[in-house]
Amino acid sequence: MNLILFGPPAAGKGTQAKRLVEGRKMVQLSTGDMLRAAIASGSELGKKVEGVMQRGELVTDEIVIALIEERLPEAEAAGGAIFDGFPRTLAQAEALDAMLAKRGAKIDVVLRLKVDDEALMTRIAGRFAESGRPDDNPDSFKVRLGAYNDQTAPLLPYYQGQGKLVELDGMGSIESVAAGIDQALAKLKA
Repeated sequence: MNLILFGPPAAGKGTQAKRLVEGRKMVQLSTGDMLRAAIASGSELGKKVEGVMQRGELVTDEIVIALIEERLPEAEAAGGAIFDGFPRTLAQAEALDAMLAKRGAKIDVVLRLKVDDEALMTRIAGRFAESGRPDDNPDSFKVRLGAYNDQTAPLLPYYQGQGKLVELDGMGSIESVAAGIDQALAKLKA
């Protein structure tokens, strides 16, 4: 099973993905984590994307797609992938569909965590104070949220048109969001 966790930054996608990895042994493909790892490695790629991320801008489609494609065999061996933070643009969504189709696979479901922008600003301020992650500072977060609303939210009709979109209230507790995800996945198997 391949699924996309969809929602703005700080919506709880990473938290829910980790739960699914532990419970279902799927592979989480988090572009944010992959990019932060590239930065930490000090590689050329890491140096290239560090400034882009600190400004809150989106990394190019080519870089992100290459990172995802590199990890697909691992996800296939585990029985599925959880795409977290990808795709972010229509071009990325189409590239993902094409990559998976070449491998005889597809996206089975897109789980959208619906959240309130103001609540996200409060959540991110707390997360930045706790972790100090550069891409979580309130100024760059506003840019990231704006980029999501402008560039990523338009993917909703794309997946809705494919009949794959399931919307969940992302403002509930971690447990209630998890229960909603489990119900949506159980319906797929029914």
